[in-house]
Amino acid sequence: MEQILIVDGYNIIGAWPELSKLKDTDLEGARDGLIHMLAEFQSFSGMKVYLVFDAYMVPGLGKKYVQNKLAVLYTKEKETADERIERLVTSLMGRRKEIFVATSDMIEQHVIFGKGALRMPAKELLVKIKQNRKDVRERIIPETTTKRNPFGGKLSDEMKAELERWRRGE
Repeated sequence: MEQILIVDGYNIIGAWPELSKLKDTDLEGARDGLIHMLAEFQSFSGMKVYLVFDAYMVPGLGKKYVQNKLAVLYTKEKETADERIERLVTSLMGRRKEIFVATSDMIEQHVIFGKGALRMPAKELLVKIKQNRKDVRERIIPETTTKRNPFGGKLSDEMKAELERWRRGE
């Protein structure tokens, strides 16, 4: 089953302490940080992730970018992120698809649940991302840090003795 995650960008930025603090001084930096975290999450989890931002008083048509293989969508001039998310859920809904929407907006959670998507509060997404990072670190750290010679553990005692005799020239 294909899993899809749709993220309400500014809602998540406001809900996560690290990004919320950053947005007060550097909104673009907070957006980039969220994009980076979600791109990592997408690459390891296998979920297709869509990140939706309000156009935030920017006139014009909505835009869609792909950054680090992550779909980043900006709404049209007079369209809210909630409206864009609802349209996206409707267009993506189908057989063998499981759609999650990450937002802490309770009204939006109820609306998308009514459309057949599953809700994911901002804090739950943060927990999933932290667990994802932990899993990645565990896979990257080589097992050889605990064993000096992993090859030696696979040899029989007779073979080890024979190799030691060869090493000494006997």
